[in-house]
Amino acid sequence: MVFKHLMDDLDAYLDRDPAASSRMMVAISYPGFHAVVWFRLARWLWSTRLKTLARFVGNIGRFLTGVDIHPGARIGRRLVIDHAIGVVIGETAEIEDDVTLYHNVTLGGIAPAVESESQVDVKRHPTLLEGSIIGSGAQILGPVTIGRNARVGANAVVVKDVQENCTVVGIPAQPVVTSSCTPEQFSAYGTPTGDILDPDAKAMGVMLDEISTLRMRVQELEHEIEERIQLRQAAKRGELESDDPTTSY
Repeated sequence: MVFKHLMDDLDAYLDRDPAASSRMMVAISYPGFHAVVWFRLARWLWSTRLKTLARFVGNIGRFLTGVDIHPGARIGRRLVIDHAIGVVIGETAEIEDDVTLYHNVTLGGIAPAVESESQVDVKRHPTLLEGSIIGSGAQILGPVTIGRNARVGANAVVVKDVQENCTVVGIPAQPVVTSSCTPEQFSAYGTPTGDILDPDAKAMGVMLDEISTLRMRVQELEHEIEERIQLRQAAKRGELESDDPTTSY
């Protein structure tokens, strides 16, 4: 049936959104849930080869919810799209069970307008495995895989696979430095920056250390030069005094 897992989808919001207090509230006021309902109908039409009608139904859902899900995408149970607006999910995207998306997330392709004919019926969108969480504004591009229970930070741009239980942040997305990839507290709306493995930041740190070392060396050389000048001036004054007859007895 089209809406076989409808109650599971409702309960997912109760489990993951502290603002959701009842199934009725979710059912009548959550556009993310509405978007999934419209998608499941469009997906059923797509699977019966009524593709034009499926796209029409999908467009109705997009107009009403602000979420653009291609009916060709594959979505598992208990998907939560929190705040919903601006989410885009491409045709060959695959989403497993218990995934959470925040607003303005894109599951897109890379340069779909370039040689578009060669991309027909080719996997070109991401795969999100079970339990992954995608932060607000994140862009996941190309046929990459986001591992189980992985976290993608807000506004990250992901173009490579992400290991399970790992958190990635930044542009391009890099793993947060930990002793191992383990689930950590996830901030969907703010990107953590304290422990990012950023090669540019590392290079900048090395350059600043070198500059500091060079500055200290320059100060030492200036001090040495000043001492030598003072010694020469003192020696010159001594020679002048020894040659001055008024200083002789």
